[in-house]
Formats: sequence, structure tokens, C-alpha cells
Amino acid sequence: MAEPLCNAAVKKCKETMPQTPIFSSMLGSSCSGQVQPDMGERCVDPVYQDGNIVSGSLEALIERLVPTMDYYPDAKLKSFAAKIIQLLKEWTETFPYDFQDEKSMKELKEIAHRITQCDEENGTVKKIISQMTQNLLMALSARSQYQEIKEKFRQPATDKGTILKTKPQSTQKDILSVCCDPLILAQQLTHIELERVSNIYPEDLMQIVSHMDSLDNHKCRGDVTKTYNLEAYDNWFNCLSMLVATEICRVVKKKQRTRMVEFFIDVARECFNIGNFNSMMAIISGMNLSPVARLKKTWSKVKTAKFDVLEHHMDPSSNFCNYRTALQGAAQRSQTANSNREKIVIPVFNLFIKDIYFLHKIHTNRLPNGQINFKKFWEISRQIHDFLTWKQVECPFEKDKKIQSYLLTAPIYSEEALFIASFESEGPENHMEKDSWKTLRTTLLNRA
Repeated sequence: MAEPLCNAAVKKCKETMPQTPIFSSMLGSSCSGQVQPDMGERCVDPVYQDGNIVSGSLEALIERLVPTMDYYPDAKLKSFAAKIIQLLKEWTETFPYDFQDEKSMKELKEIAHRITQCDEENGTVKKIISQMTQNLLMALSARSQYQEIKEKFRQPATDKGTILKTKPQSTQKDILSVCCDPLILAQQLTHIELERVSNIYPEDLMQIVSHMDSLDNHKCRGDVTKTYNLEAYDNWFNCLSMLVATEICRVVKKKQRTRMVEFFIDVARECFNIGNFNSMMAIISGMNLSPVARLKKTWSKVKTAKFDVLEHHMDPSSNFCNYRTALQGAAQRSQTANSNREKIVIPVFNLFIKDIYFLHKIHTNRLPNGQINFKKFWEISRQIHDFLTWKQVECPFEKDKKIQSYLLTAPIYSEEALFIASFESEGPENHMEKDSWKTLRTTLLNRA
């Protein structure tokens, strides 16, 4: 940051307008509010549509923020300082990781120090900035501690192998022995979902964009931990799908297996009614896995009408049009809701991530005339803002530790073990299945 900044700002407090640009250090040396000679283009005002900026050159946008001899954003320095404070407050609250290194934190403190000198009473502004800094440090500390805990419990990415004993013992628990009410199980799944999404932050979502840019540029992924929150949530989806498949495939008797399938259909329907689309999709995905889907004798006994409705909602045709309609309905309900129960909106997270990805890939950062494409960033911002609103909802359902413990710790079969259990329940029916079953048995014998 240029040294004359403080003197200019303080001077304005007494008699004149500031002569030097604010944020010159944090925005970069070229962000002086003036067109750089080597750029060869003249700054133009941003283009507005319906009161919103849709495009503009970087220099013009910076000029809208920076006071000069010819332009001043506000009549009073106090008002201008208040806007800077608001900008810093939103920045530090939304993207605290931007200030985790010493250099960024030092620049933030330097700016804060200069702003406090513009407060004539040297009181109100100072208190606001002090509280902002304290909140930032607490946020960084909390996330650092959370990251350490996650790393301790982070499971290795190695294959745990096949569960050789595919048939459960009579004393072994299943989900129905822990919870036989579909609504209660759906509520406990919602508890887990909301706890997971509460640990996802805007910088995690923006990392998708930067990570994709790195892949496009054939660069290595620099900081894996920044997207671990996303990976952990994605792993939860996969674990839930595999848990559903495990609970179904390991049941020996067809009648009980049919009951288990119908139970999960009812759970998925309750998740849909709650607005928990992520768990609903995970359950449906689990029942559509090959080891479960091939159990024709079991499915012939299942009342599939309700399952057909659920699959209709999650039909992938027309870019998941049916799901998006349901999601929009849940979002509208949430906006007018009087209770947290009606405010719950948990989107299918994989689709949410893909939407951000395609928004980034399809639309360019700059228009053909070189101006920044604000429409693209407004849309990405809207998507992330909606998600942040939904994740702040407090779960209204009473937590059941016993049920949640089972959902999070119950043994899950590998894909190989699922096929073994499936074939033992209902033998192979065609040449392909017979070959697969023969290969699996050979593998088991070799291991033994």
C-alpha cells in the first residue's frame, strides 16, 4: 500500500479530498484508478442493466471504488470509510481463508489502521474494526481446529477388501432393529446432512472454479485440504448409498429383504417431503446399484408405485428438470416459511457442484470487448448465496444418537461383497452373471 495513503486520508478528514487510491496494495500495483500506459485502452463506465452491472473494464470498475481529483464516490469521507468497512466486513466473514497468511492479515490491519484515523471521535469505527478482526481470528482458529480433527479421523483411501462372511449372524443388528419408522430415520439423515453442509464455506465452493482452471492449465492441484469439506460431503453420499445396498443385500430371507426395500423407499419419500434431496438421491442410488437392482425375485414382491414416483422426481432427462422443479418449490416454501421445518432445503450436492462448474465453463470471464462478464459472476454468486442461506437453517428435529451412530458407523460392504451377497440370495440368471459369480468365488478361494 502506498505510504501517502494515510496522510491523504487524514488530510481529507481536516480539509481536502484524498489524492491517493485506497486498496492499492490489496488490488495490485496496476489498480491505481488510472489506465496503465501499457494496456492501451481507455477506461469506460460499467454497463448497467436493470440497475445491475453486467459488464465493465477492470479499470472502470476500480475507478468506481477509488476517489480521485475528478471523481469521488461519496460526498463525505465518513460515508466512504463506512463503505470500505462494510466491504471488509463482508469479505472477512465470507472468505476468511483469504486472510490466513501473514501478508494478507498485515495488509488488512494496515487498511484498518488508516480507516480508524478518519474517525473524528476515534471510537465507533475503531470498535467495529476491532470486532471484525476478532471475529476473523476466531473463524480462522475454529476452522483450523476443525481441519485438525478431520485429519485425525480421515480414513485412508485404501481398499478395505471384501467382507468374507456375507451372511449376517442372527444377533447382528440391521437398520430396522435400530429404527423402524421411515419418518424418524429421514429426520436423522437430515440432521447429518445439515451438520455436513454447515462445514462447507464459500471458499470451498469457489475452489471448484480455481481447481478446474488448474486442470485446464495442466497444473497440479496445490492445496488438497481446501476442498476436503467437499470431498467429505461427497463421501457421505457414497457411504449412504452403499449402506442402503448393504442393508438390503445382506438380508437372507426374501420376505425380510422385500420389507427392507420398501422401508428405504418410504425413507426416501420422507426425505423428499422434508426437502432433503441429497439423502433421497443417495437412497435411490443405493437401490439402483447392480447388486440390488438384479434381485428380480425380491423386486417382484415390492410395491413399486412409490419408488416409481421417486425415480420420476430424479429422472436425469432434460437436465434433471423434474428435480429442479421440486427444488424450486422447496426453495419458495423456505422463503415464506414460519418454522425451521419448512425452511429445510438440501439440494443434491453433486448436481449443485456441476451447476457451478458448467456456469464457469460455458460462460467466459470476459466479453469479446474485453470487459468483465458480470452476468456470469452474478449467477455463480446467486447459486452460492442460496446454498449459504439453506445451510444456516437449524435442524428442528430431535437428535437420536443411537440412530445416528448406526448410520455413521455400521459396517458397509465393498462392491465385491455386495455382489457375493446378492448372488447368494438370488443365483445368477444369465451367462454374464454366471461368469461374474464364478470369478468372485475363485477370488475368494485364492484369498483363503
